[in-house]
Amino acid sequence: MALKAMLRTLDEPFARHTTLKLGGPAREWWLLESTAEIGQAVASSEADGVPFVIVGGGSNLVASDRGFAGRVLQVANRGIAIRGDEVTVAAGEPWDDVVGLCVDEGLAGLECLSGIPGTAGATPIQNVGAYGQEVADTIIAVDAFDRRVGHHVKLSPKECAFAYRDSALKHEARWVVTSVTFALERSRAASGLTYPELVKALGRSGEAPLADVRAKVIALRRTKGMVIDANDPESCSAGSFFTNPVLTFDELSRLEKRIETKPPCYAHGESWKVPAAWLIERAGFGKGYGGPRVGVSRKHALALVHYGGGTTSELLELARAIRDGVLARTGVTLQNEPVLLGESL
Repeated sequence: MALKAMLRTLDEPFARHTTLKLGGPAREWWLLESTAEIGQAVASSEADGVPFVIVGGGSNLVASDRGFAGRVLQVANRGIAIRGDEVTVAAGEPWDDVVGLCVDEGLAGLECLSGIPGTAGATPIQNVGAYGQEVADTIIAVDAFDRRVGHHVKLSPKECAFAYRDSALKHEARWVVTSVTFALERSRAASGLTYPELVKALGRSGEAPLADVRAKVIALRRTKGMVIDANDPESCSAGSFFTNPVLTFDELSRLEKRIETKPPCYAHGESWKVPAAWLIERAGFGKGYGGPRVGVSRKHALALVHYGGGTTSELLELARAIRDGVLARTGVTLQNEPVLLGESL
């Protein structure tokens, strides 16, 4: 296919392609609808010496008001192949559609990740997780275009180096994900359910029907404005803006002494995970803080919402105030979860 066919628009605003509805124009916007196009477009951009950035669904992206003086390559290839209990998903597939299909097919392992916006190709990069599941639990291969060698490769979970909301894919621009393969379990029930909030909503722990788990997860996410909905202004966000900090035992002890109370925390290997939302509220940034154009969600303190008419600069000013306020009050430094394009905290 001629590369010219991939170029769809010039000076295309990021605001049309991000869940925050913020971001200035990109000089070129290419829509890549096949695995071959992804490789061709990346190779061509590098050969031309044109700065470029890869985007998917725009749900985990904060783009500068200045936009991007280069080429945006939007991964939009589609396709899902089920072979026994293995599911291979093209990177451009909407993630929640993938989860819904797996639940309908009686394939367990992704149901707790229902309602998460974005595309399948982004999930291994961030090691997406919620309610006790992470994609790293089930990923067996990631297909990608390797910019270093100039051809498509297959990466193992070990090569992806998955960690909490992290992976090698996140830190190295070397690989452009084209598809992801999951090994799931043929079952109509989810097992190993222990996440307290979900267990309470289900009224049981351990095991529950896949469809029930999916429905409860989506319902819980809606209460937090974490399901994209045109009728819910609280959902105009990038989801959780900060990751939950993981502290050593000594760091947790220092935090307890500093705030003179024991924070909620969960074992994470030999460390402890503390809810960032709890720290944010403890530092004085409660639900509804800020506004009227950008503010802390009225439903969940971990989401920063764009209510309309705002700018990326305003949103990041709020994010910095929260980060600095939490550090001053608790001694804990929060890390942003969304990708920042053309900006930094």
